[in-house]
Amino acid sequence: MATTYSGGANNAGTVFRITANGTLTTLYSFCSQPSCADGAYPNAGLIQATNGDLYGTTFGATNTTYGTVYKITRSGTLTTIYNFCQIRVCADGSNPYAGLIQATNGYLYGTTLYGGSSNCYVQGYPGCGTVFRITPAGTLNTIYSFCIEAGCADGQWPFAGLVQATNGTFYGTTSEGGAPCSSSGGCGTVFSLSTGLGPFVKTLPAAGTVGETVLILGTDLTGATSVTFDGRVHRQRIGFRHQHQSTHRRQQRNRRSGDTRRHALEQRSLPFAAIDAGS
Repeated sequence: MATTYSGGANNAGTVFRITANGTLTTLYSFCSQPSCADGAYPNAGLIQATNGDLYGTTFGATNTTYGTVYKITRSGTLTTIYNFCQIRVCADGSNPYAGLIQATNGYLYGTTLYGGSSNCYVQGYPGCGTVFRITPAGTLNTIYSFCIEAGCADGQWPFAGLVQATNGTFYGTTSEGGAPCSSSGGCGTVFSLSTGLGPFVKTLPAAGTVGETVLILGTDLTGATSVTFDGRVHRQRIGFRHQHQSTHRRQQRNRRSGDTRRHALEQRSLPFAAIDAGS
């Protein structure tokens, strides 16, 4: 399942399904409700959460809607779980351009291009963007507003979404802000955002057949001699820092795997840091 930014019954985007041989089915056309309360113009794709539902965002229509977070079933039943700009001057964020990720704590995380608590405006939109957390049921918390530092040194206007590294920290980019690179200001940042989530390990692929080799990504794996799958110990064949390779002797079905060593993590003293300010 995927999305189109425009088109559909209301020319405001769709969710569609397509088979391997090219048979396409439009499951939902956005702006099917009065005032486009169900959202319009989904710029990003979908993710499937651990509860089996698919989640996405819509950017919204200029000066009428400010974006949504929605879930949709495989049969096409759509539920809007959050409408942005519910708080004065869109302090809760507005117009998400990117999609969502699901972190290790089960929450969904994303960014909005505009909105937030900073005092900046562009093309009539208040705020310079946010990072938010939302439960699968639709309870949203804004966890960072961009451009709260002098000169927007922390960045502004995040077009892209987030990734969670195996150290538990989130990483992302902003399109502007950061260290000045011209008379108009900064040229963007790469940032890290710590919310207190711990390190974890991840296998690539997440599931496999008997005898398949998998990569194990994690923190502080150097020197590890074995890993466990469902309580069974397996020996690494080769390995190097932050990544190990192991022979998969049992079929895994999206179950978390771990190594037998302690995962050490040096915690950052600041929860947010611009790690490359575009200089």
